[in-house]
Amino acid sequence: MKNKLQILYIHGGATFKNRKDYLNFLKNCEISIEEKNKWHGAFLKNSLGNKFDIIKPRMPLADNAKYEDWKIYFERHFPYLKNNIVLIGGSLGGVFLAKYLSENKFPKKILSVYLVCPPYDNSLPGEDLVGGFKLPADLSKLDNCSKNISLLFSQDDDVVPVIHAEKYRKKLKKANIIIFESKNGHFFIPEFPEIVEMIKSDLKGVK
Repeated sequence: MKNKLQILYIHGGATFKNRKDYLNFLKNCEISIEEKNKWHGAFLKNSLGNKFDIIKPRMPLADNAKYEDWKIYFERHFPYLKNNIVLIGGSLGGVFLAKYLSENKFPKKILSVYLVCPPYDNSLPGEDLVGGFKLPADLSKLDNCSKNISLLFSQDDDVVPVIHAEKYRKKLKKANIIIFESKNGHFFIPEFPEIVEMIKSDLKGVK
């Protein structure tokens, strides 16, 4: 493989109905000064080796996200992207990609899409999904944007309950929906070997 394939990873975030709720979050959220070891950091890079370039944009105002802001910044990256790209979205990043790919034509050929614990709608137990991230009724463009589309959920996720997997299942006819018994709740895991193996499998047939 002469040229490295690209992985574009869109991280999660939070949305709030109003500024009062956002400020309340800032006043009461848990603070930690310890470095967090997440699967989409060094583990992903080290596990995939030098076959990939991993692109991880820092999306605007992640703790008080607005879809329109994310869309603008996401599209700013398009001139730097190549065909056979792998798109990964985690949590809010997952529903962002679901919405974007359902409403827009992506400018490059997509090798595969991985949506990790993406919420489907504003029925989350502990927070609101607002800020313009509401999915359209028709997800057929998402269903057809790539031959390899996987949605990954955890049975013990108390942030995005597994019922959201079933809601996606009703809308997506071609996507592969995988429910793990446990990924430490909302995929708070330092390693995720299953997604590495799936990405490596996607490479078959790519020259």
